[in-house]
Amino acid sequence: MARRQNQIADALPLVAIDLGSDSVRAMAARRIAADLFQVLGVEERPQKYGNVCVEQGIITQSSNAGYVIAEVLKLLANRIGLTELPTAFVSVGGQSMQIVAVHSRRDQARKKEISQALLDEMELECKEKIERRNPEVAVLGLVPSYFTLDGVEQDEMPSEEQRAALVEAHYIAFYGRKAMDTQLQKSFSQAGRSIEHVFVRPETLLSAFATCDGNHILMNGCAVLDFGAQTTSLTVYKGGQYLLNKVVPKGGYHITRMLEQQGMNFATAEVLKKKYGCASPTFVTKEVKLRIPASPEMGGDMVISARELAEAIELKLQEILAPLMEELKKVEGRIATLYITGGGSMLSGLAEYLQGLTSAKVQFGAHNLLLHRDTEEKYLSPQYTSLVGTILLGQDYRDSHKNQLVRKPGFFDRVKESTLDMFIDQQ
Repeated sequence: MARRQNQIADALPLVAIDLGSDSVRAMAARRIAADLFQVLGVEERPQKYGNVCVEQGIITQSSNAGYVIAEVLKLLANRIGLTELPTAFVSVGGQSMQIVAVHSRRDQARKKEISQALLDEMELECKEKIERRNPEVAVLGLVPSYFTLDGVEQDEMPSEEQRAALVEAHYIAFYGRKAMDTQLQKSFSQAGRSIEHVFVRPETLLSAFATCDGNHILMNGCAVLDFGAQTTSLTVYKGGQYLLNKVVPKGGYHITRMLEQQGMNFATAEVLKKKYGCASPTFVTKEVKLRIPASPEMGGDMVISARELAEAIELKLQEILAPLMEELKKVEGRIATLYITGGGSMLSGLAEYLQGLTSAKVQFGAHNLLLHRDTEEKYLSPQYTSLVGTILLGQDYRDSHKNQLVRKPGFFDRVKESTLDMFIDQQ
């Protein structure tokens, strides 16, 4: 039997996967200049067309998730003219994700270069430190906060030219239930693909915004309100520190479900929300009455006005936002900007509605400056920001890990995982 050949990651396109609660998306891209990328292709698999495998940002069924991941990457490879895409960078979030500060210290005995291997070793030590303290959790991502070289503090990652005897690395660790990481690893193994590196969603979003608007937004302080399908999260960041990361288990999907309860079917409710929905009756510019098919249980048609639609949406929006805005109030004096993003953020009047709730400047987060000017307009939508941010961080990762090999899981790896799943299902 021929041995499986490992590939050098640098020779492959940059591939990012976003495991959303509404769909699994994958993007392939290549760098064409510093912090400028060309999108080679995008594929998406809505969960409604298959078994639900991701809920509230967490993989619930690894076998189904593995199938979807393999399918999306196969379609993406075909789209860009490759035989296969064996590896991908992944962005993860989730309701149970929390943050904690952690650091590592190394005494090199004498002043010498600070190698990438040393930094990787210190990062791994931080990860293992947290997981040893609590065996029930797994570290999903470590974001550099600051470094101290021979007593001198700096925000940037040490470069190859810098030398020091005493090195301290400080990180913000995002962690969650161990099952989150286990299911993620199993899903990719069953898909016959490898994870090149995992990034946390708050980091991918902030990296995109900071690259487009300038790193001063991080020093001045900013917050990101990320509207997903099943979750809405608030992340607050300033000067190298994550001050807050809070997630509520409600999002755009729950607004649509609420409209469905008014007597229409889900598909009609989703269309109404996107086409006529407003964050509040205040932002209804033209009063119209909409005649739509009622749900099968009611039969016939029903009539709803744009104002009634907005009133219903505002009630659910207040329910979603209340716990997040309560947390934002505690720290809003320390930030300058509130970014809004995510697939559910395109609700008409949402930015203006939020501006009435906070003293921070409210604006939509953008990633357009990271993409070549010929990029299709639909890929500039907020629902793709996390993918583009993952591509950006993926390139940074490859720049600091030259000639890293990609190992694609073999047949026996997948058989082992499938057998384990069968055993667990029978318990």
